[in-house]
Amino acid sequence: MPITKVAIFVDIQNVYYTSRQAYGRNFDFNKFWAQATANRKVVQAFCYAIDRGDQKQREFQTILRAIGFNVKLKPFIQRSDGSAKGDWDVGIALDAMEYAEQADVIVLVSGDGDFDLLVNKIRVKYGKKVEVYGVPQLTAASLINEANKFIAIDKSLLLD
Repeated sequence: MPITKVAIFVDIQNVYYTSRQAYGRNFDFNKFWAQATANRKVVQAFCYAIDRGDQKQREFQTILRAIGFNVKLKPFIQRSDGSAKGDWDVGIALDAMEYAEQADVIVLVSGDGDFDLLVNKIRVKYGKKVEVYGVPQLTAASLINEANKFIAIDKSLLLD
């Protein structure tokens, strides 16, 4: 039986804030990696984050790289009106489309409903399976419905 090839795309801000909001705990990237890559060959694995330049964040990024992730960073932008800009949606979509042809399964870690069109496109145009990991009560129904498989981020995927 051929080995399943997987490409992984993690929306760090989304998984961080939804895990904290729902459970008051942090997502366990090691447990996730072990689950998502079990008996699979990793084609590419990206984590997308906003770079605030602090030491703790750099240490976290080093841990992610050691696990096997390619960490993509965007600068944190503070607007003059006080609001902030820091969003990887377009970058995630472009990368997922690029790697869809090379993988059998696309794994998306995000509850953001904006990705429902992307998930649909990967399933329909490329005929690939898409697994979405998200905090159930904070994941858009439209995203869950488009995925081949929805995997709930629950206590089993959180740090103790």
